[in-house]
Amino acid sequence: MITASPPTEGPVISLDRVSVRYGRQRALAGVTAGFAPGAVGLLGPNGAGKSTMLKALLGFIKPEEGTMRVLGLDVAEKPIEIRARIGYMPESDSHIPGMNAVSFVAYCGQLSGLPAVEAMQRAHEVLYYVGLGEARYRNVETYSTGMKQRLKLAQALVHDPDLLFLDEPTNGMDPKGRDEILELIRDLGHHKRVNLILSSHLLPDVEYTCDSVIVMDKGAVAAQGPIAELKGPAGRVFELRVKGDLPAFLGVLERRGIQSTATDEDILRIFVPDGMDARDVFALARDSATQVRHLRPSIPSLEDVFARALGEQ
Repeated sequence: MITASPPTEGPVISLDRVSVRYGRQRALAGVTAGFAPGAVGLLGPNGAGKSTMLKALLGFIKPEEGTMRVLGLDVAEKPIEIRARIGYMPESDSHIPGMNAVSFVAYCGQLSGLPAVEAMQRAHEVLYYVGLGEARYRNVETYSTGMKQRLKLAQALVHDPDLLFLDEPTNGMDPKGRDEILELIRDLGHHKRVNLILSSHLLPDVEYTCDSVIVMDKGAVAAQGPIAELKGPAGRVFELRVKGDLPAFLGVLERRGIQSTATDEDILRIFVPDGMDARDVFALARDSATQVRHLRPSIPSLEDVFARALGEQ
């Protein structure tokens, strides 16, 4: 049985000017951020510092400066107590060869402080929840990639944690398996009301499962807040296809404060500030000797937020 986390006032996690360095490479650079209760996406390209942040919050990495609090506890003072209340689904495989799934998950439950009988009971429950009930007596090394991802989620849930850390949970999965595990994460965050942090470089995964997001880039926070608010500043988004002097057109857009980004389908997405509309776009195209071949309104997406945060618009 997976139970809801108790209501939390204020952020579940807070970081204040946290810096982490690997040799000469700074992985986190003075990060200040707060993770709201509920489902929060930790978004950014590979190498942005997402996994480093999770490991620092777990107490596995000691920052060179700054303070961190998880569930109201100082990470520097009470890392063991924090880890007992967190379920961690790492990016890399973490199973033990030679063990079947139910024994492995029960063992993880015991490591988290559950008595042996309760740990075994919980192991059966969470394996059924993640869709591995029929395969729970198989050795874990015989599992497919998707099954191993589900197994990692099961061991993160077995002790009924107050907070989940999910690090790239859909890595290596086929489309069907990816959709199924995202449904599980969405159910945890929205129906079971479990506090969770989903670390991913995949925007659709975060947008489908999370309510808030923290966008990382080069070890720093580029944007943070509720997804709906980050998507919804005054203005409109249009998709258009143009013919003519594209660099000149983009330059005109930039000078007028219109942000733009290209897509894989030869479509330009532009964010038009409040007070401007499609007629202004046509006028600017005419002024730059560019012909608009296609234009339609679009709905702001997390991709727009991500692009603006990383300076790609």
